[in-house]
Amino acid sequence: MEFSWINTFLTAAINGNFRKTAELLYISQPSVTVHIQNLEKELGVRLFEREGRKMKLTEEGRRYIPHAKALMEIYQKGVDDLQSFSQGYTSKLSLAISPLIADTILPFVLKKYMTIHPNVEVSVQVLESRDIERAVQTDDIDIGLSCLPSKDPDLHCEVLYKDEVKLIAPHDGLDAESAPPLDEEEILMKSYLLTDNHPVYWETLSQEVKHKFPYVKMMKVSQIHITKRFIIEGLGVSFLPISTVRRELLEGWLLDVPCSITLPEAYTYAIMKYNHSKQKEFMRFLMNYRI
Repeated sequence: MEFSWINTFLTAAINGNFRKTAELLYISQPSVTVHIQNLEKELGVRLFEREGRKMKLTEEGRRYIPHAKALMEIYQKGVDDLQSFSQGYTSKLSLAISPLIADTILPFVLKKYMTIHPNVEVSVQVLESRDIERAVQTDDIDIGLSCLPSKDPDLHCEVLYKDEVKLIAPHDGLDAESAPPLDEEEILMKSYLLTDNHPVYWETLSQEVKHKFPYVKMMKVSQIHITKRFIIEGLGVSFLPISTVRRELLEGWLLDVPCSITLPEAYTYAIMKYNHSKQKEFMRFLMNYRI
């Protein structure tokens, strides 16, 4: 049995059309027919039957689909593993990170880690914090870096660092020494407050802002990097973790506005299912670069 036959079968099962299958696989239509016939001969059953111009799965064909998928998955894992090994990798580390963390410390840390550990093949998924715990539970990733703590008692969760939250506004173009002090109320009342870019603190914070400044206009912007861009372009202001805007503050694109409102703290958590050697090694490295 050849894996090309199985791949052809799965593609044909999805499309129900041998011509379309041939186009997708970049082979001839007669080759598709030969692949299916060879697989049927190997299995001793008919997998398709013709109905008009379409090819429909038989009962046996439908029953074989999950087994075919499992075989292809095992085959692909083997290919991927051998390719990694041939490239010099001896171990793998998979991470899931929230968009907020992807925009702060992680790129710098990953560059350092991969330089020191060139034999480790690192893969990164960017997921919303609410989805990271599930990815850890299902073994899709080794370590999750999230803005939300884990609620699963079987998972290991620890605080990596805590972040001050500041009111951030676009630079007004004035010299810091001669400019008048920034006025919190004036800035909030003349600008849109960009909200919902962090999964934890906005519900409580927005209520407090509305209580003190009832006429403030709000606009939801779900991503930190988009929020920063909007602020730089003068579209609004926002309350952001200081680590997410440190570079822009230093470079003079943004301003930190003194604020009378009691501001929250934002936390970053590491979530793991197993505390094995590769997790421990990466965590030790990561903890050295905590903010």
